[in-house]
Amino acid sequence: MKIERLLEIIDKGESIEEEFKECREDLSREVFKSVCSFLNTKGGHLFMGVDDNGRITGIADDRLESIKLNFVSSVNNPQKLSPTFYLVPEVYEYKGRKFLYVYVPESSQVHNCNNRIYIRNEDGDFEITRNHSILSQLYTSKQATYTENRVYPYVQMTDLRQDLIERVRKRASLLKPGHPWETMNDMELLLSSQLYQKDYLTGKEGFTLAGVMLFGKDNVIRSIIPYHKTDAILRRIDLDRYDDRDYIDTNLIDSYDRLMAFCEKHLPDRFFQIDDQRISIRNHIFREVVANILMHREYMNPFPAKLIIERDRVRTENSNKPHGRGAINPDNFSPFPKNPNICRMFKEIGYADELGSGVRKLFKYVKLYSEGKEPELIEEDIFKIIIPLISMSESNQTAHDTAHDTAHDTAHDNMELSDQERKIIIVLADKELSRKEVLAILKISHRTTFRESYLNPAIENDLVEMTIPDKPRSKNQKYRLTEKGKRLFKLLRKMRRLRD
Repeated sequence: MKIERLLEIIDKGESIEEEFKECREDLSREVFKSVCSFLNTKGGHLFMGVDDNGRITGIADDRLESIKLNFVSSVNNPQKLSPTFYLVPEVYEYKGRKFLYVYVPESSQVHNCNNRIYIRNEDGDFEITRNHSILSQLYTSKQATYTENRVYPYVQMTDLRQDLIERVRKRASLLKPGHPWETMNDMELLLSSQLYQKDYLTGKEGFTLAGVMLFGKDNVIRSIIPYHKTDAILRRIDLDRYDDRDYIDTNLIDSYDRLMAFCEKHLPDRFFQIDDQRISIRNHIFREVVANILMHREYMNPFPAKLIIERDRVRTENSNKPHGRGAINPDNFSPFPKNPNICRMFKEIGYADELGSGVRKLFKYVKLYSEGKEPELIEEDIFKIIIPLISMSESNQTAHDTAHDTAHDTAHDNMELSDQERKIIIVLADKELSRKEVLAILKISHRTTFRESYLNPAIENDLVEMTIPDKPRSKNQKYRLTEKGKRLFKLLRKMRRLRD
């Protein structure tokens, strides 16, 4: 966060979401009460090196690193803060005085500090350890609000993908050398990320929904959330159906990569000079858009998430538990994490920015990308993002968007055909054939190879369809090209003629 923004927060004084600690020579023990309170309530801004009156008194230079290290180690020490929470304060300097700042987000769990539970009110940190009425309300509120914490006691470590855990460990280490995950084993990493919890209402413990969605094997995810999917669609030529599509129903790490790849494939890349550095505006924008689809979705709602690229805009939809309603204004909105543990994982591996800053960057970069137009973020039961696009000159169009002899040529270029798909399109052409007939023409003897490498991909990509779709095992079943398949066959034939 920029120093100017921090000074604005300090000028407002202490409140329910701002806390100042002087910490000139040592870390105040009261700091951790405030961390606990922020985690249990609505989150907040914590400043170390600022007195109660909002004066930046600074931290002694020879004590700065020691205080910072003490803070990081303490919030990761279950004897001090339980459950632990990974936070790293940032160093800032104003008029020669250095201070520490950390934003503490609202947590999806109830935390205690030295075995005492605190919440935040206007007067500061308020202990509720023995106030059973308020404590019960706090637990009930967390459980109802954050379904990412739902515990699945029968999910085992073998149901998760160890390669994904290793991938996030390496990414976090590259972004922050010396990251605590470097020295943790897989279980310790998951515990520190609050992806393995105890449900204090039932007494059961296990991996959470967030842990499964981030690292689960595909069959495990489908078993727990059978309706989970993100539909990436290109719809510029064929407005009734689509020109290209990626149906994504895997873990959130791979989902992010595939959604970004889809955007990179179908959207122009405009480079700009920002602070003497040449950056990709497209990637900055859609990094935030894609992360938002995955991080803030209500996964217990079967509404399928969508990312749709159209001629003049990109729009997204995902299920949501609204924390307010209507259009979001970046100047006065309050960030609220819908799935804090998923958000924190994305932040640690560089898939998302600090909570709130991503939205402000989105507005900034979309104006550059779309020549002054602004994005729309609409919070309702279905959260929507609309990114305006401008018309592109031929010289700036990517290969799949360049004008061809016909509009259908573009549909082809927006989709990469495999050799197997190309062969089955040519074989079917204008005919309806049985599986046996197609096998004979292609001279394939292995039925499983044909089904997995030829037929199923062609059907999934809407190139081939069954003549009797309600009875897939019918002995009279035949296969034919869809309208999209027919268009692509004509294009393949035209390209062959040009080559000849």
